[in-house]
Amino acid sequence: MGAGAIGCYFGGRLVASGGVDVTFVGRPALGDVLAARGMTIREFDRDEHLDPSQIQFTTDPGALRDCDVVLFCVKSGGTAETATSLSRILRPETIVVSLQNGVRNPATLREHLPNNPVVAAIVTFNVVMLDGGLFHHTTSGPLVVETRDKPEHQGWVNAFRAAKVEIQEEDPIAPEQWTKLLVNLNNAINALAGVPTRAMLLSREYRRIVAMVLEEALHVLEVADVALAKFRGVPLRGMAWIMKFPTPLFRIVIRAQLRIDPDSRSSMWQDLARGRMTEIDYLNGEIVRLANEHGIDAPLNRRIVALIREAESLGSGSPDLSPQALVAALRASTSEARTSA
Repeated sequence: MGAGAIGCYFGGRLVASGGVDVTFVGRPALGDVLAARGMTIREFDRDEHLDPSQIQFTTDPGALRDCDVVLFCVKSGGTAETATSLSRILRPETIVVSLQNGVRNPATLREHLPNNPVVAAIVTFNVVMLDGGLFHHTTSGPLVVETRDKPEHQGWVNAFRAAKVEIQEEDPIAPEQWTKLLVNLNNAINALAGVPTRAMLLSREYRRIVAMVLEEALHVLEVADVALAKFRGVPLRGMAWIMKFPTPLFRIVIRAQLRIDPDSRSSMWQDLARGRMTEIDYLNGEIVRLANEHGIDAPLNRRIVALIREAESLGSGSPDLSPQALVAALRASTSEARTSA
């Protein structure tokens, strides 16, 4: 449900593995492309193509009525509305898996789909949707799911494993969700910078901005007493520290932690490029919301939200801010916060 970059990637992997009946529900424009060109799943070193005849695509959510599992890939802003529609369609035993950004979507799904088992999942890697039905898997990482010690879910989990999707089972999953949210704070910086993720991370100036925003968020979560998981074995405080390393040293460290395709871009950059609303409220905006709840300020994240909102309103894609321009904008917000205080 909500077949875009993530939905088509996972659905395509399941179709390619065979033995799984997959229905894609998405926008008409994408359906036209897939009907004409088929779908190509690009991994780091290989392509796998699905012919149009292998793809069951529709714009009608009613097609999910008889599905055993629904992969819920809708943008966060549409979760409640879409879930309400599905509540009139799905069978009570249908499992709904949230493959979404942010931390609140599984709770929203449970509220609007009270009769269905809902599973939180975290996509720790990036997929870029390119022209011609090409879905490019651009960073490494597992799919994290809250199914540990829950044998009733092993059927669909094993289907993912058979499709060569790396699975990590965690329960509770909340610390992993918050860690992923903090890692995703760089999405907005990438969207504002307008450069590939790899190029951004190999710029010490951009990395310092990422570290500043991350450290502010870590302070907010510390005040809110939110538990965090490590990111690939490294505490996030350590990750912020590593971001400040000279680039040659950083390159050595990151090579051992993460594989990044040179063409990787954040999903937020893609949204700006397509003139769509982003998920900024559910990423940096979540930090601002939590800070407000606990009577503190998060001026850097607040300013990031404002800059993305401005880019959305202009509808012309990324503003392509240099590190110097972005730092100037963030410093201005910090000065305003101090003056207000």
